[in-house]
Amino acid sequence: MAQIESQFAARYPEGELLVSYLRPERVWQAVEEDQADLGLMSYAESSREVVALPWREEEMVVTVAPAHRLAGRAKVKPADLDKDLFVAFDDDLPIQKEIERYLRENKVTVEVVLHFDNIQTIKEAVAHGAGISIMPERVIRPDAEQGRLVALRLEPATLFRPVRIVHRRRKVFNEVTAGLIGILREQQKVNAA
Repeated sequence: MAQIESQFAARYPEGELLVSYLRPERVWQAVEEDQADLGLMSYAESSREVVALPWREEEMVVTVAPAHRLAGRAKVKPADLDKDLFVAFDDDLPIQKEIERYLRENKVTVEVVLHFDNIQTIKEAVAHGAGISIMPERVIRPDAEQGRLVALRLEPATLFRPVRIVHRRRKVFNEVTAGLIGILREQQKVNAA
């Protein structure tokens, strides 16, 4: 997001980009009630009032602390996670429902020891050895590069988080908002390459 914010500031110095990290239902509500021009959210589906445009598909990876028994591997199979302690997203979040579906389909049972509604708190719990988690690779990449966390690719890689750009269906965008959509689309192409 920092890269998008800096590109936006360079191209539209007169524009104002306010970024808030909210629960999905709050993002949806802000867009639906015209309190926000755009939102980025995972697992969004279009409705009568709101359009959800595909933006990117983020690969989900197993995240462990450097001292965890799996940390020396590059890839893991779902069965490798069986019976492990797990730091989860809150049960009502779509990302957690998708993770639970994935584990169930692969006949894996984990012991949920903590659950949170945001990735940063989950990353901290995993880094402190509370358990493992599954989250988008791109959000733990900086932590992995610093050695705080280890990202293990799932084999086969079949778990992805769909991120969507959401906006009101009949919304007319000003030049600056249209420019932000352009920047997001450019990022989409970079991520696809």
